[in-house]
Amino acid sequence: MHERILIVEDQEDINALIAMNLEAINYTVTREMNGQDGLARALNENFDLIVLDLMLPGMDGLQVCQTLRAKEVYTPILMLTAKKSEADRVVGLEVGADDYLTKPFSVLELQARVKALLRRMTLNKQQQTMDDGDLLVFGQLRINKLKRLVSIAGEALSLTAKEFDLLLYLASYPGQVFSREQLLNAVWGYQHSGYEHTVNSHINRLRGKLEVDPSSPQYVMTVWGVGYKFNEQ
Repeated sequence: MHERILIVEDQEDINALIAMNLEAINYTVTREMNGQDGLARALNENFDLIVLDLMLPGMDGLQVCQTLRAKEVYTPILMLTAKKSEADRVVGLEVGADDYLTKPFSVLELQARVKALLRRMTLNKQQQTMDDGDLLVFGQLRINKLKRLVSIAGEALSLTAKEFDLLLYLASYPGQVFSREQLLNAVWGYQHSGYEHTVNSHINRLRGKLEVDPSSPQYVMTVWGVGYKFNEQ
């Protein structure tokens, strides 16, 4: 079965161009022209990827992305933006988008980004299936890899997709120190040059949910001048 992709783009010519070129490489495409309709589709149907424009009438792409993640819909999102400022791209990543593409973009780059996101999702699923166990336990902290659930002392934590991926990656290698660049590459898929502070903000939010005292963390530790590690104790 071909992967299903939802395109949410209000410019008809761009919407049609994206659809044509994704269908050309054997993806099944559904098209919407505004944020509200795109959100409704994403909430009520199963897609393997969402191509989401940032600037949409009514409900913009950031609002759509935030709503989906708040409702625990973790379908990979490729954000399209005509804006060139660093802040706009970083905000998109921080509200839960998995990647971004700045207009104008080439068809080959679009296809490559889509393939990379879908390939990474497939590899993640395969890795989870191959793992000997689906549960990591560190004292009162429990991480269920297959169900993507985290709890402390029996109380469930509400994590975004990227917060969970970041925690799982660190916890899979207790004691190993990772630079921000390594985490960005491992969790977001490849290097987003200049956006290492995206890792910092996700670490801070993760600690706010995970740690009793985020200023004195017990699980996700800072290794000054290098990066972060998961406490091997």
